[in-house]
Amino acid sequence: MTDRPPTRGGLGAAIVIVIGVLAAVLLVWPQAFGAQRLFGVAQLIAFRAPLALGLALVAIVVGSVVLLLRRRAARVRRVLGVFAIIVALAAGGDLALLLARGQAQSEAAGLRDGDLTVLVWNTQGGATSPAEVAELVLSVRADVVSLPEMDDDAAAEVARRVGAGGIRMTAATTRAVAETSTPSWIPTSLLVADRLGAYRLDASAGTTRGLPSGVWRPVDGTGPTIIAAHPAAPLTDGMDDWRAGLDWVRAQCRSPHPDLILAGDLNATVDHLDLGGCRDAAVEAGAAATGTWPSTVPAWLAAPIDHVLVGPAWVVREVRVVDATGGTDHRALVAVLESRG
Repeated sequence: MTDRPPTRGGLGAAIVIVIGVLAAVLLVWPQAFGAQRLFGVAQLIAFRAPLALGLALVAIVVGSVVLLLRRRAARVRRVLGVFAIIVALAAGGDLALLLARGQAQSEAAGLRDGDLTVLVWNTQGGATSPAEVAELVLSVRADVVSLPEMDDDAAAEVARRVGAGGIRMTAATTRAVAETSTPSWIPTSLLVADRLGAYRLDASAGTTRGLPSGVWRPVDGTGPTIIAAHPAAPLTDGMDDWRAGLDWVRAQCRSPHPDLILAGDLNATVDHLDLGGCRDAAVEAGAAATGTWPSTVPAWLAAPIDHVLVGPAWVVREVRVVDATGGTDHRALVAVLESRG
């Protein structure tokens, strides 16, 4: 008695199932294939909540079709049924990752002596005024403020206003952009509390392509190394600049200074980042699923692309995403750090 050869329909069903499984893995954990920075995949996994909802909807629609098919379409029913299950599992996988990463606190836990507060807020090229930024800086009692897309005049005005409010800060701005096919005028500014000492820009550390980032080091050699970062966005014509920017971030974290602080709009989620020796403050605080962009949708639907990365010298006490006022399309991110020393 000989085995019957597989039918053409059976082979087709197997191909559909294999493709479905591979696609599901790609949409849940593309790191398995090293595909997290590929165009299309990178954008989809940045929005895991909408992706999970979309996959769940597809599973429901396909499952409904299975129930409506007649019995004589048994083979098609089986294939579609398995496909619906695979899609549902993919939706569940994305949802499980979101639940594991957690949502940010909505209220401040309260500062203690020795805490250092870091604020990141992309001001969208002047859409948010210095007065609005200063109000938030004073509200959270920030010591380090990373302001992508804010120019030197606006940053100086923020420093003046927060100084009048009791926090003396020094502003600095970088406009340097590494060679790119799409050069940009958009600056990145940094405010550092004077209590941390004087800082200077380290030009030898380079910058990101497309949009500027900068490394500031303490003049007297004591105090944290502070990086204000803003890699390019993963646009159709800017994927190479985006990847190069994330590689620059990885280089800063490869062997980080123990008390390094890197803060900015990284145009990437933790799925895209190679953190090296750095840790993501939101991940440490169980708040890495709270989105910061765009601010026009609920935070649970938005992409968490603004970050504070820290070296091993810091303990993360708290991370909050702030629905700050202003015209920018970014929410602000606040991280409260405590020195292990």
